[in-house]
Amino acid sequence: MDRNPRYHDKPEAVAALVRDTEVHKDCYTSEEVFALEMEQLFASAWIYVGHGSQIPKPGDFYATTVGDQPVVMVRHTDASIKVLYNRCAHKGVQIAPEGCGHTGKFFRCPYHAWTYRTDGRLLSIPLKKGYDNTGFEACEASQGMVAVGAVEVYRDFVFCRLRPQGIGFAEFFGPSLSTLDNMVERSPEGRLEVAGGVMRYLHRCNWKMLVDNQTDTCHPMVAHESSAGTAVKVWQQAPEGTPRPMAVELFAPFVNPYEFFENMGIRVWPNGHGHTGVSDSIHAAYSPAPGYWESMVAAYGEERARGILGEVRHNTVYFPNLMVKGPIQTLRLFKPLAADRTLVESWTFRLAGAPDLLLERTLMYNRLVNAPTSVVGHDDLEMYERAQQGLASRGSQWVNVGRLFDPAEKDQGEAVTNGTSEWQMRSQMRAWVRFMTDGMHDAMHAQEARP
Repeated sequence: MDRNPRYHDKPEAVAALVRDTEVHKDCYTSEEVFALEMEQLFASAWIYVGHGSQIPKPGDFYATTVGDQPVVMVRHTDASIKVLYNRCAHKGVQIAPEGCGHTGKFFRCPYHAWTYRTDGRLLSIPLKKGYDNTGFEACEASQGMVAVGAVEVYRDFVFCRLRPQGIGFAEFFGPSLSTLDNMVERSPEGRLEVAGGVMRYLHRCNWKMLVDNQTDTCHPMVAHESSAGTAVKVWQQAPEGTPRPMAVELFAPFVNPYEFFENMGIRVWPNGHGHTGVSDSIHAAYSPAPGYWESMVAAYGEERARGILGEVRHNTVYFPNLMVKGPIQTLRLFKPLAADRTLVESWTFRLAGAPDLLLERTLMYNRLVNAPTSVVGHDDLEMYERAQQGLASRGSQWVNVGRLFDPAEKDQGEAVTNGTSEWQMRSQMRAWVRFMTDGMHDAMHAQEARP
C-alpha cells in the first residue's frame, strides 16, 4: 500500500470518485483503487465462477480466479458443487492446476502430499505423529481447504460470494436472472453445455472499460465501420440471388444507425445489472434453423416457444464483470489483473436438443466478434487501450457518462430507457460505490466498537 494512501480506509474519498454524470479517472488508472476493488467489491458481490457442465462427474474440477483469489470449483462425491480457495492448508501451495481436470475422490498437494476430500476437509497427512502434542487440532491447518463464503448454483451457472456474510443471491440479482432463464429455455431440453472451449486474451486496459462497452450503443456504427461496415459493403456488391453468408448476417446489425439502437431500449436493474435489446436487438433477425421451431413447440407449446424465442436481449451485464448473450449463447467474463490489465474469457454454449446449426452460428459469432483475431472485437480493444493511455494524460480528471441523465433515476429500481442512454453505466458506478464502501464502513465501525 502507498505510504500516503488516498483511498484506503477512506470511504468518503472513494465515494467522491463518482458524481452524477462523471467518473474520476482514478477509477480506471489507480492501483490503490484496484486493490480496494479486490478487497471490497469482488469480495462482497456475487461473482460468476463457471458452469456445471464443466464438471459433470464427482471429482471433476475447474481451477480459476475470483477477483485476485485463486479458487477451485469441484463436483463433490454427493454431486453437489463446492468452491474452495485453491490453497493447501500446509504451505499454501495451489493444489489444483489451472483449468479443468479430474482429481478422483480427493485432492493431493503436489508438495508434501497432504490430502483433502473434495469438500475441502483434511483427509490425511504423511508422518502425522509428528504433529502430536503440537496443538495441531486447534490450528487453522487442521480445518483443511477453506470454502468461499457462499455458493449458489442457478440453472447450472455457478456463482460465489467470497465473504461469509453479505447480500443474498436472490437480492443481488433479482429479476436480472430472467436472462439466464431465457438462455437455458432456448434448449428444447432446458439444458446448456459448455462447447467449443474458451478464448482468452489480454486487454491492456481497466476491466470497467469492457463492462461499460456492453451497454454503449453509440459506438458500433463508428468503431465498427471499417470492419463490419466493410464486410456489409462487400456483400452488397455480390451478384443478385447470391445466398447471404452467415457471417454477413452476424456482422450487418453492428452498423445499424443510431435510430435502431435508440429504439431497441435498455433495461436497468438494481445493483448494477442491466441489458440492451428490450424491444429489438442485433440478434433479432437471424435465419431460422431447420427443425428448431418444431422441437421448441414440442417441448414448450407454441405460445411458450414464441415467448422464449421472441426475447432477443442483446447484452446483459451482470455486475461487476459478467456479460451474457442469451440469443447467441455466449458468455464473456472480464477478469481484472491490474488497474490496466484485464483477461477476457469468451465462452460458448450448446443448446441441448437443438440443431447443430445453432452451435455453428454461436462458434462463428465468437470467432468473428470476440476472438483475439476477430473482425469486430479488435475495434473495441483498440478503443479501450487508447482510452487507458488517454486517461494517463494531464488532461481532464473526469470521464463523462451524462447522456440522457435524469436526477430522478437515482431513486428508481428497474426501469426501461432510451437505447442510447448512459443510465446503465451510471447505475453500475453507483453500485460500485456502494459495494466498495459498505465493507469499509463496517470495518471502521467494528474497530470503533472495540474496547
